[in-house]
Amino acid sequence: MTDHNEHDELRRLGLEPDDLDGHTIEELSDYLDAGRTPKDLTIEESPGCQLALDALERLRGLGSALMDEDAAAAPPADESWVERVLSGIAMDAQAGRRIPFASDDPGVELAITEGAVRGLVRAAEEAVPGVLVGRCRLHGDVTVPGAPVRAAIDASVRLGDPIRSAADRLRAEVDTRLRRHTELQVVGIDVAITDVREGA
Repeated sequence: MTDHNEHDELRRLGLEPDDLDGHTIEELSDYLDAGRTPKDLTIEESPGCQLALDALERLRGLGSALMDEDAAAAPPADESWVERVLSGIAMDAQAGRRIPFASDDPGVELAITEGAVRGLVRAAEEAVPGVLVGRCRLHGDVTVPGAPVRAAIDASVRLGDPIRSAADRLRAEVDTRLRRHTELQVVGIDVAITDVREGA
């Protein structure tokens, strides 16, 4: 693939070439296939690449569980949700806005990136079996300490799982993680269940 085509693919996923420090989602997938060996420090030391690798690993875990289902008994899989999840991974990997932390030392500036917070939200799916987080957005001026912020999350659930219960559990887990790991003034967490999928 030419550099031009790689850049077009990144932009289609909502990324710019610098967001993954020169790497592509395809390269990161190949790196995972190789067991992350030999170690590539340009990937291992890139926050954006680490967020994308983490999300790709969770997506692969879900894919393995789906393949373990009895394929003959299941209807053809609707893979549109996979594309939406991959788009969400691409969005998470972008650094986005800089979110400050309070510091007692005026000479020290502490902050976390918006992309890291989106990765934190996405990781909440690990605590809610059957839920897969897609897109995540932070609404409000996260760059101003104390400003009200709302999190908006798209997610899918397994067919047969209680939708309201899954959404409530995900909302509670995200709330706990945001309050534990950030200083954001979270005034609401909106969870939209956008897909119901067969299998795990």
